[in-house]
Amino acid sequence: MKHPSTQGIGAFLAIAFGVAWGYWGFLGALGISGTDPKFQLLSLPAAFAPALGAGIVRRWVTHEGFDDGGAPLRLRQDWPYYLVAWLLPLGVTAVIVGLAIALQISQPDPTLQRFLQTVAPSVMPPAETNLLPLLIPSVLVQAIVVATPIVWGEEFGWRGYLQRRLLVKHPRWAAIATGLIWGIWHYPLVVLGYEQYENKVVGGLVFTVFTVLLSIIFGWLQAQTGSLWIACLAHGATNAIGGSLTVTLFLGGPNWLWVGYNGILACLPLGLVSLWMWRQPTVSWHFERSPH
Repeated sequence: MKHPSTQGIGAFLAIAFGVAWGYWGFLGALGISGTDPKFQLLSLPAAFAPALGAGIVRRWVTHEGFDDGGAPLRLRQDWPYYLVAWLLPLGVTAVIVGLAIALQISQPDPTLQRFLQTVAPSVMPPAETNLLPLLIPSVLVQAIVVATPIVWGEEFGWRGYLQRRLLVKHPRWAAIATGLIWGIWHYPLVVLGYEQYENKVVGGLVFTVFTVLLSIIFGWLQAQTGSLWIACLAHGATNAIGGSLTVTLFLGGPNWLWVGYNGILACLPLGLVSLWMWRQPTVSWHFERSPH
């Protein structure tokens, strides 16, 4: 089995980090805080820095082309894996809510009044009614239609290029290494306040654990299907479902470090899923194997 070239990893990382960190730093220098609702839209170009790095390296540094960029969708054959990628954040969010209530860490607000008062205090909060029945279908659709194409900009770099080249004989450890790098890549967002952590130092450490767990999950799902799109779907669902639901339910309340989808409570169910995947046979971890 021929493994992909590792010669371009340094150049890839230089571009992925240099472009993203430089752009986020530019936004910070303009005085645009990560807590500003405009920041999410303005920061989007940096999300494509990993794809830019992978594309440049594949085309002009290693000249290896794009043949191993990932097989196309095979939904009829692999639909159970895609269903897991799509709905896992919904289950993780349910665990976060249950633990937050049971441990009295924070109280979710399904009326979204507290969320609106935090991000848009000039907007009149809605009447005290449970808006979750409207919110959940919306984020389920957004995960596929909006978030999945956007996060391709990251996944083409992280899973499509880097994770399949680091420690190619040890794919489990490649997932951990990629997760560490991916977490560090996000540190400017933690510093600028985008990740909402009350303590940015502790938050950065928790976020790195979070990205390691996601790398294990996304990488294993991609290995099962051979398609990069399942990693994109899992990443998009993480942002649009897990991220959106926990923000709207808990933002403005206490202990975001615990109750955010990028927080401590989320690492418990994500850790259990990752542990199950970690214990699967080694052959199921290889990106280069022929999909079943």
